Amino acid sequence: MMSNEKIIEAIKEMSVLELNDLVKAIEEEFGVTAAAPVAAAGAAGGDAAAEQTEFDVELTSAGDSKIKVVKAVKEVTGLGLKEAKEIVDNAPKVVKEGLSKEDAEALKEKLEEVGASVEVK
Repeated sequence: MMSNEKIIEAIKEMSVLELNDLVKAIEEEFGVTAAAPVAAAGAAGGDAAAEQTEFDVELTSAGDSKIKVVKAVKEVTGLGLKEAKEIVDNAPKVVKEGLSKEDAEALKEKLEEVGASVEVK
């Protein structure tokens, strides 16, 4: 049996798409949903928003240069071409999670340079 630390380390190494698939598999296997705890945490964390230290970069639109945006998403995430295209095709979609403010702003700038619309949350 894996220790909690090993499980957490394995999760840290997953891409956004792999993590999404894992969440779906857990929901199906155990008949639960991750939506309820997230909503409860959001309601309880009113003060936490003022001290936010981790940011998510969400692609809201690929704009007119979809191919350039797919290439940029592929480059910054380390995903394969197919996975990067899925993110762009399914916008709005989170590209990277848990970034520092500086890294999130740099990623936003890079994606906007190729014509994407991006939000930092």
